[in-house]
Amino acid sequence: MRAEEVVSKPAYSGSCQGAPLPCSRRRLLEWQKLDAKSKRPFAIALRSSEPYAFAGLWESWRPKEGEPLEAFAIITNDPNAVTEKLHDRMPAILEPADYNRWLDAGDPSRPHTDLLPPYPEEKMHAWPVSERVGNVRNNDPDLLSPAEPEFQSPGLFD
Repeated sequence: MRAEEVVSKPAYSGSCQGAPLPCSRRRLLEWQKLDAKSKRPFAIALRSSEPYAFAGLWESWRPKEGEPLEAFAIITNDPNAVTEKLHDRMPAILEPADYNRWLDAGDPSRPHTDLLPPYPEEKMHAWPVSERVGNVRNNDPDLLSPAEPEFQSPGLFD
């Protein structure tokens, strides 16, 4: 879900617009395309090596038949200089100091969209990783190791 549409899309309007108290319980913290057929995986991290949280919304709804369904969306925004080389959107990353405010429903006249600008590029870095990340059977720390030099695109992240 695009940050600029977060308050206007009906699917998550109860999560984003200052709904009553239950709304505060409905928030969460959460490949470079080479051509039409191939993609290159990249790892993206904060330069501080600290974990980070994506801004997201979740909603519960009941279809005409069946059990209630829960759905979520990671909010995206325009890319910063680090991520624009990989994709035309990036997840909205929250500053740790803003987590509580994001999780609080807040004032309905003041949506939390001011927390959703592109994350500062100077706080992030990206590097190509092995295509092994595309296989769910692989689950080891080496997945974050930089890819072999022949795999890297010259000048992309110099």
